Amino acid sequence: MPYGTLFLIPVPLADNSAAKTFTPFLTETINGIKEYIVENEKTARKFLKEAGLKTPQSDLAIHDYGKHKREHIKDFFKGLLSGKDVGLMSEAGCPGVADPGSDIVAEAHQRGIKVVPLVGPSSILLALMASGFNGQSFAFQGYLPIDKVQRAKKIKDLESFAVRFDQTQLFIETPFRNNSLLDDILKTAQPKTRLCIACNLTAEDELVQTKTIAAWQSKKPDLHKKPTIFIIARSV
Repeated sequence: MPYGTLFLIPVPLADNSAAKTFTPFLTETINGIKEYIVENEKTARKFLKEAGLKTPQSDLAIHDYGKHKREHIKDFFKGLLSGKDVGLMSEAGCPGVADPGSDIVAEAHQRGIKVVPLVGPSSILLALMASGFNGQSFAFQGYLPIDKVQRAKKIKDLESFAVRFDQTQLFIETPFRNNSLLDDILKTAQPKTRLCIACNLTAEDELVQTKTIAAWQSKKPDLHKKPTIFIIARSV
């Protein structure tokens, strides 16, 4: 019996933004699937309802990989190996991108299972698109060090990469530490370095602005508990 297909299903980035996220093909796909591997079951069920799921949710099999360790991943593949299509969903955005779902995708490839990514929002790419920075050469750095000294060094390193290679540098922080990170960037980076702040993307209060460090120093936004992408680029 041929294996099923693992569909990578993007999830909205913000509340009340589902209509910006799903496509007719996505809606058609989820109505052909009865098994899901998800990072957060509550988020997944909410999105499936908003996206137009017609199957009663009581009929779905949902595996929460956010609650299990890496060694339990093989338990999620019984359906796929028996020929059933399965959907993979992150808590927000695209599964496998800055997301532990990449382990599921890697396991699927090792087992020879077909992987199909669906169109949907990625905060990283949306921020890059809106920044006005170099989209030909860029790097996503994930989380910066928490230690103040190491963080300052990392910010200087990223600023150096941006200048030397004209390479756009993207990074994130846990939302409740955003303001602290912004303060460190403004203290460490050169006045003419450009910084894009992309906050609450796709939400009603979305903020995307690109300014020099000097300009940001005169008026800082409040980013507390708001999902934010920080992007550094060389001065013009």
